[in-house]
Amino acid sequence: MTSGTTPGPAYGTDPAFAAFGTDATAQLPRVRHKAEPAAPAATPAPAAARPGRDRYLDVLRTIALVRVVVYHIFGWAWLTILFPSMGVMFALAGSLMARSLKRPAAGVIRGRIRRLLPPMWAFSLTVVPIMFYFGWEPLKEEGIWWFLKLAHYVFPVGAPPFPWHSGDKAGLLEDTWAVQAAGPLWYIRAYLWFVIASPLLLWAFRKLPWLTLLAPLGVTAVIGSGLFTIPGEFGNALTDFAVYGSCWVLGFAHNDGLFQKVPRYISVSVSTLIMAFGLWWASWHLTADGWDLNDIPLAQAAWSFGFCVILLQYSPAWKELPPRLKGFDTVITLANNRAVTIYLWHNLLIMATIPIIDLLFQIPGVWPTYSGYIESAYTTLMLIVVWPLIGLMIMAVGWLEDVAAQRKPRLWPNGAPKKRSQPR
Repeated sequence: MTSGTTPGPAYGTDPAFAAFGTDATAQLPRVRHKAEPAAPAATPAPAAARPGRDRYLDVLRTIALVRVVVYHIFGWAWLTILFPSMGVMFALAGSLMARSLKRPAAGVIRGRIRRLLPPMWAFSLTVVPIMFYFGWEPLKEEGIWWFLKLAHYVFPVGAPPFPWHSGDKAGLLEDTWAVQAAGPLWYIRAYLWFVIASPLLLWAFRKLPWLTLLAPLGVTAVIGSGLFTIPGEFGNALTDFAVYGSCWVLGFAHNDGLFQKVPRYISVSVSTLIMAFGLWWASWHLTADGWDLNDIPLAQAAWSFGFCVILLQYSPAWKELPPRLKGFDTVITLANNRAVTIYLWHNLLIMATIPIIDLLFQIPGVWPTYSGYIESAYTTLMLIVVWPLIGLMIMAVGWLEDVAAQRKPRLWPNGAPKKRSQPR
């Protein structure tokens, strides 16, 4: 599952945004002027940026999160083409990281990790005990090494262990709930890899921009074509890093103003060709899920890259939402303030909708007269029920994102103005 502007809503300087794509002082600015000329022997400095939030990028992040939830409920493969959420989220986060690296790299990395870990720990302290409660015996399944793997629930640089079947099919949750709950953790792992590698990547980008930008696509082509494979979870992690590496570096380009140096018709034309190649490659490598680009690394990398180039090239740098989107202002603000919480918990909450919806069958007169209607609308009901559950989870643990950002906890940070009591 991110422009010279002036501060927008009251959360415009919120450090809690930083983990998934917003800055502690301002969101990823779009460059409005060129950098000051540097001495001939010095490395050219990136273009300067004004403080402030870019609501266009907030909208992109919100769409990405909603699309992820919808995809995990309905499983529609075409959604990966309609809006490649993961590529967009990595591009937005990469732009933020480049902006933040004006400060000492060690402090920036430490801050990013600090903002991510407390919400991750809350998730782990909930999920892991439930796995053990349902009879998980990792020592029998994986041997003594599972102790080391379990540490990935604390510091997720690798793949955390989980049982493929947990509990009973007829139980409160389906026996695949643990697999579903752990599904989003690959993004957390990839995000941390990019954060740790960003100082080196940014240095390489400013030395050799085009090579650094396109190199991940080349690595993905090697891996995706089968010419070279790395087995195991390390191979999976390296594949994720390569697939979305160009999107992350695109964020660097956005922050440094590279898009302004390339004529729009050229960047859009080239991006369209790259996206067309991605679809062509996918057409020859369809899996059991058809056109699901998540299962076709090279197609995913090419399509996401071109898609993000176009989104960032046409970035309108909104200081505030345009009138037609004003009604979504609080929703967009809340989603950006609680992006980590929403992403971490949404899969588990989707699973939790099943026993809730099944209560409908216990209403007198529903079974069997109306059961067919419920079954045909089951996934739609899941989509309806999951949002209140996400809201409850935001209130239950979302405040940890504020604690991680070293600010006062907030229960429902949607940016709405507080109502003042009227004097009597």
